[in-house]
Amino acid sequence: MFTGIIEEIGTILCVQRRAGCSRLVIEAESVCRDVKIGESVSVDGVCLTVVEADARRLFFDVMPQTLGMSTLRSARPGVRVNLERAVKADSRFGGHLVSGHVDGTGVIRLKKTSGGQKTLSIAVAPALLKYIFLRGSIAVDGISLTVSDKRRGCFSVCLIPHTAQATTLGKKTAGCRVNIEADMIARMSLDSGKKGS
Repeated sequence: MFTGIIEEIGTILCVQRRAGCSRLVIEAESVCRDVKIGESVSVDGVCLTVVEADARRLFFDVMPQTLGMSTLRSARPGVRVNLERAVKADSRFGGHLVSGHVDGTGVIRLKKTSGGQKTLSIAVAPALLKYIFLRGSIAVDGISLTVSDKRRGCFSVCLIPHTAQATTLGKKTAGCRVNIEADMIARMSLDSGKKGS
């Protein structure tokens, strides 16, 4: 489980295609400290398991289904990614509950800046948009954000200067694809309502 508060921006060093999975190697600093084999790390919002690590690198095996559901299918050396370790039970819980099981991807349709604040309009499939609510929580590339608008097949989020600088989202432009995870509480509420009807 994660909070959507990004710890560090890492860099993909290598993607090795293998039978059955792909090996992803990411350079990082703070996230590498005290990390243990078998621990979960959110990579652009995707929950991955550490299979090997050293002082500067994290190694992950990524299954085809995960690649197909996320932007990791186009992972390549040099790409910067948002990293967050799983939350500890005794930590402060900022952001919102993020599982790291992305629901799909969206495409940034519009990016505008006003008074230092960046606003992104992101298009998603109708099947995913129905789980996204105005002023509700949303994880975009693993970042906990609040939905500021929803219309015409898109939702919008606003980035304060800190979020734009501390994550990869501040550098993304119109046309970029991003990972989306709807708020799990909203999803469960909507799905349980359907079962009861």
